Amino acid sequence: MKLWAGRFQKDTDKKVNDFNSSISFDMRLYKEDIKGSIAHSTMLCMCNIISKEEKDQIVNGLNGILEDIENGKLEFDLNAEDIHMFIEEVLTKRIGSAGKKLHTARSRNDQVALDIRMYLKKEIKEIVKLIIDLEKVILAKAEKNKETIMPGYTHLQRAQPTTFAHYILAYSVMLKRDIDRLNDCYKRMDEMPLGSGALATTTYPIDRNITKELLGFSKITENSIDSVSDRDFVIELCSCLSILMMHLSRFSEEIILWCSSEFSFIELDDAYSTGSSIMPQKKNPDVAELVRGKAGRVYGSLITLLTVMKSLPLAYNKDMQEDKQAIFDAVDTIKMCLSVFAPMFETITVNAKNMSKAACGGFINATDCADYLVKKGMPFRDAYKIVGKIINYCIENDKYLESLSQDEFKSFSNEFDNTIYEAISLITCVNERKVEGGPSIVSVQKQIKDLKEFIKLKVES
Repeated sequence: MKLWAGRFQKDTDKKVNDFNSSISFDMRLYKEDIKGSIAHSTMLCMCNIISKEEKDQIVNGLNGILEDIENGKLEFDLNAEDIHMFIEEVLTKRIGSAGKKLHTARSRNDQVALDIRMYLKKEIKEIVKLIIDLEKVILAKAEKNKETIMPGYTHLQRAQPTTFAHYILAYSVMLKRDIDRLNDCYKRMDEMPLGSGALATTTYPIDRNITKELLGFSKITENSIDSVSDRDFVIELCSCLSILMMHLSRFSEEIILWCSSEFSFIELDDAYSTGSSIMPQKKNPDVAELVRGKAGRVYGSLITLLTVMKSLPLAYNKDMQEDKQAIFDAVDTIKMCLSVFAPMFETITVNAKNMSKAACGGFINATDCADYLVKKGMPFRDAYKIVGKIINYCIENDKYLESLSQDEFKSFSNEFDNTIYEAISLITCVNERKVEGGPSIVSVQKQIKDLKEFIKLKVES
């Protein structure tokens, strides 16, 4: 019999029962539900609403249920309506009438709001740890490739010279922002809703701050109606995860390009690539492709959540049950992607020779050639036009800037002398870009130092 069945004279239709049930996916909240119930019963006792004996029975019973679930001795009843009802029913069977007092001054509305906040707070910490693991991999690769010159791109066209370290550190900065966003989201999630009841609290003399302290929240929610009808924190988390997935997808796209025969900048480890069922020569970047593809899955969860909540009146509505599958799937997808992406990138082989060869083509030192003239006193726009003409000359004669003779340079401007070759060498082009944030060894070393300090700070916090 349903715990709410007193008002009803008919049993729920089986199809409705199956349609209404959420235990198939909210059973993962069992630990949070039990911890929340232990704190709630403790608070009820401290406020003299239930006796110490009843509280002890409830707490011991709940701890026994938790232990049995985790040891596999107690299986979830998929016929139960939800995880809250399942645990309360098992508790009541085990300890009798004291179990029936657990739900005093509480509704499933504030109970589930508590459980989901507790669960997602825990998951944010796990996701941040996984991002830090990836940051450590990027850091190690960057430290080994500070002098590995490669072309940088705009519009996927070779643009200016940079280094592999400088390139991948761009992703480390994106991931830093992801961590900060998640931690910021955590702060707003860290509000304790229990005690709000169905929507208008309770007439019992409870103390919500006791429950807050017992559960380790930083504050209690401000308004009881908002407490049970708010899912901003779920949507915000899914938004943060969507941005994170976008960054992983962009990084994956780079890897997919780099390991292609057309680039051959890197080679994937055999353990993180697959073959073809028909083409024996193939080595496919399936991990990176799947990460790229799963970004759409997380975006879909965000759209689901926004759509579910977009027109709900206050307070709780059953529509909100749909929040869990969406956010659970987003969290699971992110964790799975991060856990495989980091070791995939860690085990790549960097082909510095091919990167350098690609950097020698495409006139990526053209800007430096123009800057050479500017430093001689020529206006930049004039220098730009002259170098443009030099590039056309090189294309027509199948030459590179570095291969031109001094006489050829002087045919375009008398400002050129033999110092032009040093000025347009790729090593000079990179290391003269000493502006903070740039690709020079000096600048990259600072970026590496900043990343080390960031990782250390986040690991210790």
